[in-house]
Amino acid sequence: MKVNRFDKNFWDQKYRKNKTGWDIGHISTPIKNYIDQLENKNMKILIPGAGNSYEAEYLWNNGFKNLFVLDISEQPLKNLKNRVSEIPDSNLIRHDFFEFNDTFDLIIEQTFFCALDPDLRSNYAKKMFDLLNDNGKLVGLLFNFELTTEGPPFGGTKEEYLKYFTPLFEIDTLERAHNSIKPRMNRELFFIFEKKSSK
Repeated sequence: MKVNRFDKNFWDQKYRKNKTGWDIGHISTPIKNYIDQLENKNMKILIPGAGNSYEAEYLWNNGFKNLFVLDISEQPLKNLKNRVSEIPDSNLIRHDFFEFNDTFDLIIEQTFFCALDPDLRSNYAKKMFDLLNDNGKLVGLLFNFELTTEGPPFGGTKEEYLKYFTPLFEIDTLERAHNSIKPRMNRELFFIFEKKSSK
């Protein structure tokens, strides 16, 4: 598999130098609204490439305790622990996403996909499939602007995303987010992908 040129050292440097322009400082509205309608607080949830993970903070504070946060860099995990001290250290995982193994009912995507080398997108879709239980869901936001070589963040189009995910997932929702924060208005797609049965 192609090596991710945006590796641990790359992200460690970003956090050390506080170059985290993607960080909005709170949970994004589309994901908050999705979480607010979830009823099963026992479901096993993963947030990969989580960064400072305001989504994890919101989930934890709303009773979702079967929650795991993964990042290749240690600093954002420490930042989350400082804000939410009750989260067990065992739920905060510093690991390479592509080498991580477990299964989950729900995976939340928030500015992780766009931070990866675009050459890894097909591998991302396959890894998400492997990490989900049957009928598990991958939910979140994808950027909706032209893919260029300048990034991260890297953009993409609905058509491109369908190419990666349709073979492995039922596309329940993939539409322009109507409640994005102002700087990202009309630049995000909200999605719900359900894993196709592997049987």
